Amino acid sequence: MIIWIASYPKSGNTWLRSLLSSYLFSNKGTFNFQLLKKIDQFSSKDLASKSKSQINYQTKVSQNWIPTQEIINKDKKIHLLKTHNAMCEINGNKFTDSSNTISVLYIVRDPRNLITSLSHHYKMTLDQSFEFMTNKRKIIFPINTLKNNKNNKDPEDFNFLSDWSSHYNSWKNINFCPVKIIKYEDFISDSKTTFINVLNFLSKFMDIKIDDNKIDNSLTSTNFENLSKMEKTEGFEESPRSIDTGEKIKFFNLGKKNDWKKILDKEVAKKIELHFKNEMTNLGYL
Repeated sequence: MIIWIASYPKSGNTWLRSLLSSYLFSNKGTFNFQLLKKIDQFSSKDLASKSKSQINYQTKVSQNWIPTQEIINKDKKIHLLKTHNAMCEINGNKFTDSSNTISVLYIVRDPRNLITSLSHHYKMTLDQSFEFMTNKRKIIFPINTLKNNKNNKDPEDFNFLSDWSSHYNSWKNINFCPVKIIKYEDFISDSKTTFINVLNFLSKFMDIKIDDNKIDNSLTSTNFENLSKMEKTEGFEESPRSIDTGEKIKFFNLGKKNDWKKILDKEVAKKIELHFKNEMTNLGYL
């Protein structure tokens, strides 16, 4: 069965995956980028690419979401998988269901901080980033999908996001399995307590022992400074490339320095607060 690590882009998914992979898949809690492959991004592209149907790529990919998960789950083991997909349905094709999913970790971030991260990551203006976050039909394509698509063929994979609030609500209101909502800001303010809470949640579905020393090692080896250094010295294959220059864009960019109160235009902040008022209030951001 699958445990999803779900989030809107640039909300802390990679940090959470780094913490979990270092704790679950290393002896002492020491992180390296190769461990992220233990919690890989879900994709149905291999199955979708075999289809000879003339239907549009969104239907072709979405109709293989469940069959791909059924293949993954044949071994009867627990699988941790990353996704940026909303918990959606496209042309009658559900992203997942109770037969394939056992629980969800959903990490959410204050959209006033999210917008500056999106702006950097996708090299967009703040206005473009706001349009990105409020587009109910927003789709993104994984890096490898775009890199390998040199003949302008239909993409073999995509993530349907919708807008920020719909994405959050789609996972929050899932009704067939437990969901733990994790605020990115809680990881910033009290990383250890928040991480222990995550491990305790996962222990309901996996054999996990709480080891205080290993938790400390995982938190230290995956802090922003260490991840940023590793990206600089080793490179990071999940970082995007600039469309204009082709150069890698820094993935671990600002960390705690990304504080909307200090760096975000007040008018942009106000627009975000008005547009996402209900969800931000629900989450305690307002």
